[in-house]
Amino acid sequence: MQTTTKEAGDAPRLSPEAFADRAAAIEHEVGRVIVGQRELVRQTVTALLANSHVLLEGVPGLGKTMLVRTIADVIDCAFNRIQFTPDLMPADITGTNILVEEEGKRIFRFQAGPIFANLVLADEINRATPKTQSSLLEAMQEHQVTVARNRYPLDPPFFVLATQNPLEMEGTYPLPEAQLDRFLFKVMVPFPSEEDLITIMDRTTGAESVTASGVCTAAEIVEMQRLARAVPIAPHVTAYAVGLLAATHPDQPRAPQLIREYVRYGGSPRGAQALVTAGKIYALLDGRFNVAIDDIRAVALPSLRHRIILNFEGEAEGITTEAIVRSILDAVPAPSVE
Repeated sequence: MQTTTKEAGDAPRLSPEAFADRAAAIEHEVGRVIVGQRELVRQTVTALLANSHVLLEGVPGLGKTMLVRTIADVIDCAFNRIQFTPDLMPADITGTNILVEEEGKRIFRFQAGPIFANLVLADEINRATPKTQSSLLEAMQEHQVTVARNRYPLDPPFFVLATQNPLEMEGTYPLPEAQLDRFLFKVMVPFPSEEDLITIMDRTTGAESVTASGVCTAAEIVEMQRLARAVPIAPHVTAYAVGLLAATHPDQPRAPQLIREYVRYGGSPRGAQALVTAGKIYALLDGRFNVAIDDIRAVALPSLRHRIILNFEGEAEGITTEAIVRSILDAVPAPSVE
């Protein structure tokens, strides 16, 4: 199979067929360790290939940390884990300048923190204070860290996978809206079925353990990310993604009644960027080099659920952002192709 295409003046580029095959290999290998949870694995891999980040929410013990470790093994990338606690400080994440002695002189030298890796697991991120949580903002958006006016770039690919416990649990802090907005997806980790639980028991309480093998390198992930950005999207599909985002704002004419009553703020332009970028990857995973309306609809829930802020009435009535997004999908029609 021809795996790359080459255009005039361009470097060789991965073909859509090779992209789909490589992504399927990643998902298959991760699935050997993570029982069930196919949609969780698909959405996490999508965020990685979109050169963005993902927030996983679920109660402890559902395999969130194992998922990140497995992905790091499968794509053969540098991996660091940061366990967020209330006493964690920003310098514990980004690094700091330390005083060292060289050739009889004392100088400051930068000691990199655990943020300097390809895959960073921010475990139980909402256990730390908002000040510490915010130390990830620059790294997630600009892929660099600034310490004492010096900028230190982060090597690609750079992927933050944060896990958080439900906010109702004791000892948690809500993430700042600015940081939530930097996650491509917020994925809810469901409780496994009884059949999956039996498989998990067999794997985790027996003598043999299942491990994942590397099927991809960091350079190949970067190549896949470049191809994902090159996927063309028709103007009416982009208009549909923008229409979904606009409908999250209660002051917009196309907003459904549920949004007008219970939403305080809608999503930022990053929400539409997430819809388009993730839609491109879903198209490639399906073997297509063009984005369809169904691709945008498939990624709407994880792309928008964390970008909608309910008002007091919405919280009091127990309205969920999932219900808000579903009402938008029902209310906003797909534009006609002229």
